[in-house]
Amino acid sequence: MKKTLSAILAAAMCCTLVLAGCSQTSPAPGSGTASGAGSDKVIELDMYFPVSVGGGPDAIISGLCDQFHSEYPGIKVNPVYAGTYAETRTKVLSAIKSGDTPAIALMFSIDLHSLLSMDVLYDYDQFCKTDEDKTWLNGFYDGFMENSRTGGKTYGIPWQRSTIILYYNKDAFKEAGLDPEAPPANWQELKDYAKKLTKTENGTTTRYGIQIPSDKAGYAYWMLQTFCNQENGFNLMNEDGDEVYFNDPRTIKGLEFWKSLSDDGSQPAGTSAWSTTPTDFIEQRAAMIYHTTGNLTNIRKNAKFDFGTAMLPADESRGSPTGGGNFYLFKGVPEEETQAAYTFIKWMTGDPDRVAQWSIDTGYVATRPEAYETDLLKNYAKDFPQALTARDQLEYAHAEFSVYDQGNVQDILDTAIEAVMTRQMSAADAMAQAQDKADGILKQYK
Repeated sequence: MKKTLSAILAAAMCCTLVLAGCSQTSPAPGSGTASGAGSDKVIELDMYFPVSVGGGPDAIISGLCDQFHSEYPGIKVNPVYAGTYAETRTKVLSAIKSGDTPAIALMFSIDLHSLLSMDVLYDYDQFCKTDEDKTWLNGFYDGFMENSRTGGKTYGIPWQRSTIILYYNKDAFKEAGLDPEAPPANWQELKDYAKKLTKTENGTTTRYGIQIPSDKAGYAYWMLQTFCNQENGFNLMNEDGDEVYFNDPRTIKGLEFWKSLSDDGSQPAGTSAWSTTPTDFIEQRAAMIYHTTGNLTNIRKNAKFDFGTAMLPADESRGSPTGGGNFYLFKGVPEEETQAAYTFIKWMTGDPDRVAQWSIDTGYVATRPEAYETDLLKNYAKDFPQALTARDQLEYAHAEFSVYDQGNVQDILDTAIEAVMTRQMSAADAMAQAQDKADGILKQYK
């Protein structure tokens, strides 16, 4: 049996959930009307939403919420932009503990195990009573559902989803004598190309060949996963979220290769920031970068040079973790709010044209295969084939790092990566230490 929560968090949550249960009615799945039709009453929902990339997804979400309200005048969804995914997690949990539980939030897909341990999530299966509902629920890419389902039930609906892709400067490739239509296909080519692409003037590096963000404020663990996944699909955790493999030789191998790119001067020494890596690429301070496909539209709009995208270079296999956010439905709110939130989520994620336009506007992967059959995406990809890179890479995608007590365990791993990249510890020592600390936390959930 999984333990439901650490002692401290359980105590904090207990009062909140009990009070909510006394004062609010839990919804009967699939019951009630969500549109507010025939009534002057407007159901208002605050929706916490993270923004972790450039390109203005906040403005796009605001526009979609306004469009939804025009079609469903009985429901008004107010997006609350909560910062990064980690900041959004903190704000949502604080709202729950203070008794102000939101009906809906878009949060990290990797928050699933931690939210389940708090018993605050509804599964979507109980709301899907019609054939139409079930078709909608089963219509997402399988790769995105790995962080959305557990125990045979669906708890997250994919929306702001991605994989990590390679961005590369074709003009820099030409300058370095490399084929601009042949990005590096494997680790050795990545290393060789990065060295050739690095430019130094008067002893100062003016352009690095490769930049892979590694700061704790970003997604260092996510980048490490790429190197692990490329070792025949090896991953950093088990499916149940109660076991990690930080000290596995394959983890150490991947981390050592990543650091070797800095050791030979092809990548900035120390840590590179997630937030500034796309800017470094746009301003040609880095010839190649690893980053989310969610920055694709931002880079397309701002890069003044010819650039390409590619699947990540392989080792023993191709591989990338998926990433991004899912819509969650929270217990402890009035029935009408839950029904309204469910209606909104279905509206947002069910229409192929809407899903396609979101992908075009942001660069995130369209989460439903049928979206790629729309004229919108067909025509867009015809003129801009880079839009298909992340979709194609889903064939080699794996679940993003997700465990119980996500925030603390993730911090342990990110801290260890930082210690290696800043040359404070060897990869073997840092991962051994991280394994011990993570084991200490996760043992209560076994």
